[in-house]
Amino acid sequence: MSLRFKYFNRDISWLAFNYRVLEEAKDTTLPIYEQMSFLARYSSNLDEFYRVRVAAYRNAADSDASLEDVTNPTHVLSRINQIVSAQIFDMSDILRDQLVPELLKHNVTLFIGQQPDLPEHKMFVHDYFLHEVIAYLQPVLLTRGTRTFLRDNRPYLALKLFTKHKRPLKTAPRPSYALVKLPFKDAPYFNDLPRFVELPQVGEMRYIMFLDDVIRFNLSELFPGYDIEGAWSIKVNRDADLGIDEIGEEDLVQVIKQNLARRSTGLASSIYHDRTIAPDLLKCLKKTFGFSDAEMVESGRYLNLHHFDEFPRHLIPAEALKPLQPIHPRRLQNISMFDAIRQGDQVIHYPYQSFDYVIRLLSEAAIDANVTEIKVTQYRVATNSAVVDSLIAAAHNNKRVTVFVELKARFDEQNNLQMSERMKEAGINIIYSIPGLKVHAKMALINRVEDGRQRSYAYLSTGNFNEKTARQYTDHGLFTCDEAIVTDLQKAFLFLENQSSQPVFNKLLLSQVNMFDRLMELIDREISIARQGRDAYIVLKMNGLQYRPLINKLYEASCAGVRVNLIIRGICCLVPQQEFSSNIHIIRIVDRFLEHGRVWLFHNDGADDLYLTSADLLNRNLKRRIELAFPVENQSVRNEIISILRLQLADNVKARVIDDNLDGHIPPQSPQPIRSQEAIYRMLLSKETV
Repeated sequence: MSLRFKYFNRDISWLAFNYRVLEEAKDTTLPIYEQMSFLARYSSNLDEFYRVRVAAYRNAADSDASLEDVTNPTHVLSRINQIVSAQIFDMSDILRDQLVPELLKHNVTLFIGQQPDLPEHKMFVHDYFLHEVIAYLQPVLLTRGTRTFLRDNRPYLALKLFTKHKRPLKTAPRPSYALVKLPFKDAPYFNDLPRFVELPQVGEMRYIMFLDDVIRFNLSELFPGYDIEGAWSIKVNRDADLGIDEIGEEDLVQVIKQNLARRSTGLASSIYHDRTIAPDLLKCLKKTFGFSDAEMVESGRYLNLHHFDEFPRHLIPAEALKPLQPIHPRRLQNISMFDAIRQGDQVIHYPYQSFDYVIRLLSEAAIDANVTEIKVTQYRVATNSAVVDSLIAAAHNNKRVTVFVELKARFDEQNNLQMSERMKEAGINIIYSIPGLKVHAKMALINRVEDGRQRSYAYLSTGNFNEKTARQYTDHGLFTCDEAIVTDLQKAFLFLENQSSQPVFNKLLLSQVNMFDRLMELIDREISIARQGRDAYIVLKMNGLQYRPLINKLYEASCAGVRVNLIIRGICCLVPQQEFSSNIHIIRIVDRFLEHGRVWLFHNDGADDLYLTSADLLNRNLKRRIELAFPVENQSVRNEIISILRLQLADNVKARVIDDNLDGHIPPQSPQPIRSQEAIYRMLLSKETV
């Protein structure tokens, strides 16, 4: 084609997604605690972004190298910092101008930078500091030769202060500088101090203060010989890459144990600082710790606002977010899971429906005398996992249990390692990561003897075997005993154990084997149908779209007249509203639950090919991960998933239409407001009450 295709930068597009999360904190139609939750989510997302993606850019810039599709990392880094500084400014405004006034409507005063006026509050704050806080503080004066280390993602107060003199000085006094680590309860070695301190109630009004300010207003107790000019927040985010992707299984466990301890001491990827910090203090910090201008990110008075997830919920009980009660489908009640699956494919949509059925299947398998073998993949394992407990019970009951544990799941390495060691002690065969690849496929296989022959049962999912995230993420899980699928799944597990030969699949799609080629064939078929003048249509739902060969194929489909609807929560490198993408429509849905399910729908001249998958369409998923896609062939299950897709495409409340500037616009309003997550829950619930 002669058209010159365009692409968004993956990380600039991700920042647009995270800003959409921040926008939800502005939504005054939400309960106040839900607004806080989105503020916390934005802050947490941003910290991980700097520890992973920005760190990768800095490494590339320092080594004068490119970084997947990026030829000038330094330029992108500069743009990232500009965008983030503006977003953080918005976050500070939301806190000060929206959340604080909203709390006040509910008789809650959150102090933002000001000292309490009431004498009893002043006395309480001072006493609290002396009796609860001061023992945890480690003030450090920054003098020549000072040796101290700023820990990863841990806020500090940076101080400018002057020595007290009894007599007036003839020349201007020289300032001193100091640091005080803030002892929040999620910091290492500090386990007791909450971020938000409740002051005595006065009448109907309750009062809350940041622990930061409790310390700020009592710094004279730490530095009695000084006059303190000011104290400003700073923190360092460090490179979180453990450098373990290419390590073989025999060395991986030991290297992970060694490197986890080093994560908090990695190279600095960014230095957040209060934008009002004294310039000379900032200069001192740069010199003392070797920070560069490129690493500096202007921020607000308060850092680590993910703590808003811990804001006291008892203050406004009516505003607490009511948990969704998962639906228990009638078709799965009072029946063995094996019997239910034999009657036909079963699907569960999380978090609208209960994850209990996955636990139930594994628990039944653990005690069923006819079950001989269980195989499972684990990517992110819940702490105190019921899934793990069921697998251990199966091993104790003399079942052959094999679990493929992905130890390289970032930020879950330690938990996955602990769970795998626990399973290994119970006699479970543990297979660890494949060098150069992460196993992201979510699949389980149960072999059972029935009427003298083996029958296999499969559970395939878009989400993890994790009961916690199943209450927070939207996903789809399919139970089946379809012979072609379970035969393919046997081959897939054998491939995980030994990659010496490529399996041939009948129905399943596995990255590194047949997924990409089949995906391109499915798009090509729609292109062919469109060129014959018939209706051609594709819906792809995912968390991220980056892989350029695939984007180019979607551009080609658009040019051929294929209607393409994309539902993309996060990274999107495809540019809509261009000559080559005029038939491509992109929406992003950010709501109470994290949109996590991946779905592919190809119209196929009315025959509708539908797949569920673990795969996003990012470079890493298609090139460096083992991903699974599986067809949905049961007609009632297909209809249910397609109905869910239609509700998401019709969302005009929480959806945003992505334009060619990465801006999100509210879809055109119809007489009927549709908030897809609520509508999906109502639709699924109505099926149980008919």
